[in-house]
Amino acid sequence: MDSQDVKNAISGVLVVDKPVGMTSHDVVQAIRAGTGIRRAGHTGTLDPRASGVLVILIGPAVRLSEYVSASDKRYQAIIRLGGSTDTFDADGRFTRAEQPVNITEEQFEATLKKFEGEIIQTPPQYSAVKVQGRKAYEMARQGEEVDLEPRKIQVYHLEVLEWAPPEVVIDVHCSSGTYVRSLANDLGEALGCGAYLVGLRRTKSGRFSLRDAVPLRKLQEAFQAGNWYQYLIPAAEALADWPAIELNPDEVEEVRHGHRIRAAEGEHPQMVRGVSMQGELVALLALMPSEDNTYMEWQPKKVFFS
Repeated sequence: MDSQDVKNAISGVLVVDKPVGMTSHDVVQAIRAGTGIRRAGHTGTLDPRASGVLVILIGPAVRLSEYVSASDKRYQAIIRLGGSTDTFDADGRFTRAEQPVNITEEQFEATLKKFEGEIIQTPPQYSAVKVQGRKAYEMARQGEEVDLEPRKIQVYHLEVLEWAPPEVVIDVHCSSGTYVRSLANDLGEALGCGAYLVGLRRTKSGRFSLRDAVPLRKLQEAFQAGNWYQYLIPAAEALADWPAIELNPDEVEEVRHGHRIRAAEGEHPQMVRGVSMQGELVALLALMPSEDNTYMEWQPKKVFFS
């Protein structure tokens, strides 16, 4: 097996602590350059101004992307009260001039709590959401009216971490697809004083937190030293919060070839990880009735073992 074949066989997760000032794509490019592996992709964009947990899948693990991208996210957000901008953050032009605020912490917390639960949110005009194949922010920069569809999101928990008006730091635990910038703007509207985002750090993405993340600079040093593999997390870990079933060698062979295998009697979740006896991720399996409807089977949805 030559060195390129070895690289092609590498599969796993790199959890990066993204620095402020880089795009998520910049980080992916840096990882492609450092590892020599072309197949790499992130699982949820972080704005250039934001820092924190960016989960990068490399090699065959990129096929997990749609499942990992859908994971919950957690942020620490710094919101400035008393003004609004067209981008909902400090990069934009003021649409409501900054003024002193006269809001108590109790008032803020009461309004904040109204944003917990299932809410309807409209993404910012200056976002990467695509409208008829074009990115919304490109259209907005050209002065075009951007009409973005509101979407349902889940906000699981909001908490004030630091109250130092006009700035306040909050903890945000939310579903994938939530725009914290929009949350800041909507909060400002509800308070009647305006608000915009001045700092954002993602502290958790799915099961990965800042504890799992390696600063990009440190990772680049490891690329130079040739010991970056120490930071590679097995692909199976990316969905470690999913239930798993262990496959014996015969079942691994069946699943590898796309064949269904019989599910054990009893209650089962709809989707599971199929893991070999050595702990390798073999496939994602979906529960299906057999052809004659007399028992349940596991249908391979994505196979990772070759």
